[in-house]
Amino acid sequence: MNITFQGNPVTLQKEAVKINEKMQPFTAVKNDMSELKSEETSGKRIFLSVPSLDTGVCSMEVAKFIKYAKELKDVTVYAVSMDLPFALDRWCQAKNNENVITLSDYKYHSFANATATYVEELGLLTRAVFIVDDENTIRYVEYVNEITEEPNYDAVLACIKGL
Repeated sequence: MNITFQGNPVTLQKEAVKINEKMQPFTAVKNDMSELKSEETSGKRIFLSVPSLDTGVCSMEVAKFIKYAKELKDVTVYAVSMDLPFALDRWCQAKNNENVITLSDYKYHSFANATATYVEELGLLTRAVFIVDDENTIRYVEYVNEITEEPNYDAVLACIKGL
């Protein structure tokens, strides 16, 4: 897998996760500084890995998923970044976000380890999308080749609607 940032190759810390593997456990920090353990999540879930909501592409991506989440009533969408919880909360308020749960991986890098999304050169998460079913099995994986580009929304929506 070749991932680039602004055309320059970058290194992911671990080997990519694959479809049909179980989602590995992780702990992330919610906007209110409390912790969320992945074991507390259930049902059909979309996990968005984004570098920072303070960037245009990440903000646009998560804003699109806010809209999609309104339509996908039986799906929970999470957006995970290395942003501090305060920044995530500020972004959510500015976007009137009530449909996507934002999580910070700044404290433990646990999500990064579980999903092989940590970019060594940047200290940030790469852009990726994971769909996990109600049995905690990964059903869709997309590591976006160029971090500054958006994921394949049509493929994500087709997969989640097919579950």
